[in-house]
Amino acid sequence: MRNNGFPLPTEEEMLYGHFPEGFIWSTATAAYQIEGAWRADGKGLSIWDKFAHTALKISQDENGDIACDSYNKIAEDINSLKTLRVNHYRFSISWPRIMPDGTTRKINEAGLNYYHRLVDALLAANIKPQVTLYHWDLPQALQDVGGWENDTIVERFRDYSDVVFNSLGDKVKFWITINEPYNVAMIGHGYGSAAPGISFRPGTAPYIVAHNLIKAHAEAWHVYNDKYRAKHGGIVGITINSDWAEPRNPYKQEDVDAAVRVVQVQFCSSTISASMTVLLSLTRTKNVNLFFIPRNSSRLVEFTPAEVARIKGTHDYFGFNHYTTVLAYNMDYKNLEHYDADRGAGTVADRTWLDSGSFWLKVTPVGFRNILNFIKEEYGDPPIYITENGVSERESMNLNDVHRIHYYDNYINQALKAYLLDGIDIRGYAAWTLMDNLEWATGFDDKFGFFYVNRSDPSLPRIPKKSVWHYATIINYNRYNKKEKQI
Repeated sequence: MRNNGFPLPTEEEMLYGHFPEGFIWSTATAAYQIEGAWRADGKGLSIWDKFAHTALKISQDENGDIACDSYNKIAEDINSLKTLRVNHYRFSISWPRIMPDGTTRKINEAGLNYYHRLVDALLAANIKPQVTLYHWDLPQALQDVGGWENDTIVERFRDYSDVVFNSLGDKVKFWITINEPYNVAMIGHGYGSAAPGISFRPGTAPYIVAHNLIKAHAEAWHVYNDKYRAKHGGIVGITINSDWAEPRNPYKQEDVDAAVRVVQVQFCSSTISASMTVLLSLTRTKNVNLFFIPRNSSRLVEFTPAEVARIKGTHDYFGFNHYTTVLAYNMDYKNLEHYDADRGAGTVADRTWLDSGSFWLKVTPVGFRNILNFIKEEYGDPPIYITENGVSERESMNLNDVHRIHYYDNYINQALKAYLLDGIDIRGYAAWTLMDNLEWATGFDDKFGFFYVNRSDPSLPRIPKKSVWHYATIINYNRYNKKEKQI
């Protein structure tokens, strides 16, 4: 379902109906954003520890030293999850917490024990874990030797994955290898506004990083497939992020083409690191119209035939993070060697779209259904799990978060339309995020949480916002019905 190239409305008539039986309802977090305990019990330093302790990198010079103190508040977090009535919880493992230098030379049992206690508490509450192996907090010791630009990272990630699968695999059946490889490559190694903050080689570093990320993902998938799948019976995938894009001027063919490029590039640079030697190796697509080729093709990091064979098919599902829509227009960057020049497009937002607490996030629900249809049509109708979707606010404390309720109402309903009207195989939805946390470089300014965390109270209590009860009602009924509008 396309919008025929015209700017998207923020409102549509609601559809009332059921989600599929056994639908996964979840909320998502990431280790660095909530755990705190940055030097506790033998944990090593991560690239985000270093980045956040560098002046002017994080809003108001905040950091994740304490964050939401989830390392010491398992019981409180479980109570919050029970209040939401989710049946799954997506969280990530801190690599340096269990392998301080990023290698198997030392396994930190105290760190592993934290995740065992968390998983056991979840299962006791009848909440199943969805575990992300890598949500951006690389051990600093590995960054010191090149990080994701060093080919040896592939073997290091394979070993790390093996340790975690071996330790937690009998309890965890849903695995995500890497969260948003696009952002790891581009934001961390192109723009430099996220850890490790590299920006001086924007025309080469992101491509090298993306190449290694995909190889690392494939090795983790093979470790699970070869050693643990028969015994544990879980599923493993990667989570891709993308905005939807519409042409700024729907009557200009070059803007229409630019909008297609924006979406294709964001998916393809995540799934194949922009290499023309692999056609959507993580998907079943047989024929994809790719015209994303960097101006200087020598910057491409080519996969060997053996690597292509190793990568192909390493997915059990399509993990997808989505928040917003942009308007795209054709733009010639001349001789700039950068990702933006490679895709040949600029993006803006329509001023009529509802704002949020984040400058980049505009409320455009119909784009969600559009991009879900794009995934179905381009990638062979894979099973889709929405692994992040949500909206921010900036008020210091707003428990009556009607803006967030409006967002979830409309976005989740677009997912329902995609399932019921378009036949898209959507199997789960995870809302971002459980509680107001350290939102990366914006610190604690952007608040995405269902629960307000009172940072002026040393005990950091989790206080439910009105959206908690709204999301819990949708989960409870596994459907939309007209009574929900009365909440």
